[in-house]
Parts: sequence; structure tokens; C-alpha cells
Amino acid sequence: MATIGGETDAGFAICTTADEAVDRLAALHDAALTAERQALDLFMREGVAPDARARAEFCYPELRVIYEPDGSIPISARAYARFQRPGVYATTITQPEAFRSYLTDQLHHLMHDFGARVLVGRGQQEIPYPYVVERGDELAAAGGTAAGIATHFPAPNLTEIGDEVADGLWEQDAARPLPLSLFDAARVDFSLRRLVHYTGTDWRHVQPWILLTNYHRYVDQFIRIGLELLRESDRYIRLVLPGNTIIARGTPEDEAIALAAGVAWHRFQMPAYHLVAEDGHGTTLINIGVGPSNAKNITDHLAVLRPHCWLMIGHCGGLRQSQMIGDYVLAHAYLRQDNILDRAVPPEIPLPALAEVQVAMQEAAATITGDKGDALKKRLRTGTVVTYDDRNWELRWSQERRLINLSRAIAADMESGTIAAQGYRLRVPYGTLLCVSDKPLHGEIKLPGAANAFYERAVGQHLRIGLATLDLLRSQQDALHSRKLRSFDEPPFR
Repeated sequence: MATIGGETDAGFAICTTADEAVDRLAALHDAALTAERQALDLFMREGVAPDARARAEFCYPELRVIYEPDGSIPISARAYARFQRPGVYATTITQPEAFRSYLTDQLHHLMHDFGARVLVGRGQQEIPYPYVVERGDELAAAGGTAAGIATHFPAPNLTEIGDEVADGLWEQDAARPLPLSLFDAARVDFSLRRLVHYTGTDWRHVQPWILLTNYHRYVDQFIRIGLELLRESDRYIRLVLPGNTIIARGTPEDEAIALAAGVAWHRFQMPAYHLVAEDGHGTTLINIGVGPSNAKNITDHLAVLRPHCWLMIGHCGGLRQSQMIGDYVLAHAYLRQDNILDRAVPPEIPLPALAEVQVAMQEAAATITGDKGDALKKRLRTGTVVTYDDRNWELRWSQERRLINLSRAIAADMESGTIAAQGYRLRVPYGTLLCVSDKPLHGEIKLPGAANAFYERAVGQHLRIGLATLDLLRSQQDALHSRKLRSFDEPPFR
């Protein structure tokens, strides 16, 4: 029993360390999943529905953090794990064991630096039944229907799944705790299942350093480099491919190549490839396909994993005469003509370039290409990228010409501005390095077989620059989570 804000809540235990809090969260979550699975099994076998007392056990664990400073709030240079004001903060938690590193990091700082008190107990938010089974066909095979099961078990409720905190739409209610995180358990579970559906791999394989691309050739290069690193580096332990095909370190080369060749990646809308590191800081590549809708979709779901960074490395149209096919574009600003996030992040809201990402990309480009000074400037242009939702924007050139001129845009694509806006909106560090694949304003358009040998080489080099960028960023995680991404009324958790 613990006193919270003057009231007494039974079932909440005070935790003295971050690890103790996560242990209790994990125990409560496991107990809730077990109770609901057993009740589902009984219902499917014998038609016995759970009563109200049984349903009370089908709830997510809740994490509460109480901050009552003796004086003024300490000033922290860290962009996250800090308090904006005193109060009781709370959120429900799912999969606490999988999120252990993230949770302990946030709680440790809040407890150590601010003296916050942490309590854990069973919350009131029910776990929707689809999230307690591993595959959706399990219940269907047993003769269950969604309507029939939802009569007796908690079902996904759209009124409980939203991004109000992230979008600044959350309204304070004196009777409720303040939000502790951007996403609660129901929102996280919603996205975890969507990630499996779209990427074709278990969400647990997704690494905290993410590359997003719009061209399958980058996938071929990623697999090739991944197999190379598995052979030559002790840091990486396995490569996970769509369909959860796993190539472990030490797999014979001919067997690894056969496994990679046999992957049916085309079954999945946005197939993912994970180069898993022993320290948990590996790299994920996702082929998101073409368009801002896909870009928003996948980043909506990746954000709940709280990655350290996502970078766009794809193709673009070069808009300057001096650019060559295979040259690079380092986005410093975005002209957002994608229209998909206009309500959440209006186009007039500036998206700041993150210095750490920009510097790392340029350093990686110099290292991988071997170019420096004027030679690097010739290959690597920094400037504005315009992101369209219309692949055939060229057919409106008479209308677009002035806007492109005023913006001084140097490249056009369909995903980068969306990915940057999502990073800004969802507090995930972002960046863009594109490769020029055509020059629509100068007669060099995409035609079958038009890619030359230089362009073919550029794909492999481009991917290596992306990987090298992430290597540079791994050593500066705290600085990477910039205060530029945080609002004045942020929840404490990153």
C-alpha cells in the first residue's frame, strides 16, 4: 500500500531501484498475459467466459513516478529523463523485459538526479486480447470470431490509442497523473503488432539504429555487407531477414548465401533486415518503398521502440546542372510538399537540422569516399530537399518552378521530409543522405537500363556511408537526443 498525492492506492509497491521497478513490471505483465491466455483457452475449449473478477487481472502494469522537490527543480543539460514540474507522473507499460534497458535508463536518471519516488502496480487499462496471442490465426483455428471473443474479452479500443501527448493535444486533468511517456502500453502494443505485419520480422529484432531506404538495391548491399561483418567482426552475432530467417555468426558462407537467396521478401510491404550486435546496438534496414504514406506509416510504429536514430538513405532527383548521377545530397532543410503531416506538424513549422547527425554524415562520406575539401564538395551537396506526394510532379513544372527556385532546393524525393517531420514530431533523431538517380530538369530521367556502372558502385558506397554514420553516432547518444526535439511541457521519458 502506498500513498500517492494524498490518496491511498492498494497494490502499488515502492521500488528503491530502477531494476527492482522493471522486475515488478515484468512480473505483473507476465501474470496478466498468463491469466488472459488461460481464460481465452478455457473460453475456446468450453465456452466459459471470464467474470468481472477474472477480467480485473487482464490489465497492464502501471508505472508511477512522484516528484516532490524540496526547492527549485535542478537544471539538467540532458534532453530527457528530467522533470519540467513537480507532480505525479504515470503510464502503463507493455513488454517490460524487452524494454528493460530503456526503462532502467530513464528511471535511474530520475531517481538519482531528482530523487523521484517510483511505484509499480496493476493498472486499469485492459490488455486487448489480440496482443496476448502470438499469431492472429490461433483463435480463428479454434473456431473463434472477433465479435464473439470481444463480447467477453477486452478488444482494441481506438479511443485509448492515440498520439495526443506527442502532438501536444493532451489536456491536463487535475484528477489524473501527468503523462510519464509519449506512448502508453496500448499504443505500443498496437504498433508492435503492426511492425510484425509490415516488416515480416518479429519486432524484438529491430535494432535502435535504423536506416530507411526506398530502393531494393540497398537491401542487396546490406545483406552482402552484413554477411561480411558476421565473418570478420566479433561485434555482430546474427543477420535476421524477412520471415524471421536467421543467419548466425559462424554459418558456412555457402549456406548463408543460400538462406539469403531463399527469402521471400516480396510477401511483406516494407521488409526489414536486422544486423544484430552483441551489445544491443546493431543496425536495422527497412525498405519502405515509395511515398510519404509508407514513410509515415512505418515511423509511426518504429517510434514506440524509442530508437536512437533513423536515417533516410535513398534515391532522389538532382535539381542542379552541376550534379551527376551517383552524387550525394545531405539534406540541411526540407520543403514539405508531402501533405501527409500537415495537421500534426504544419509545413510552416521549421524542422531543425541536428548538428550531430549532419557532422557524422559528412565525416562518414569523407572517410568512405576518400574525398576531402573541394573533391568532397563536388560529390556531396548540402541543401534543401523538396518532398512530394506526387511522383509525377514534373508534369506540373510550370507550377512548381517558382517554389523550387525560392526554396533553393537541390533535390526532390517522396520520403525524406516526412521522415524528418516524424522524427521531429516523435522525438527521434533524424537525418537524410540521398543519392542522385536522375536529373529531371536536365533531360536525365529514369529509363529502363539507364543506371550506369558508376551509379551501381554508388549504391554500395552510399550504404557504407550510412553504416559509418551510425557508427560515429553510437558514441554520442546523450548529445544525439537533442533538446531541439523537446517541447516546454515534455513528459520525463525520452
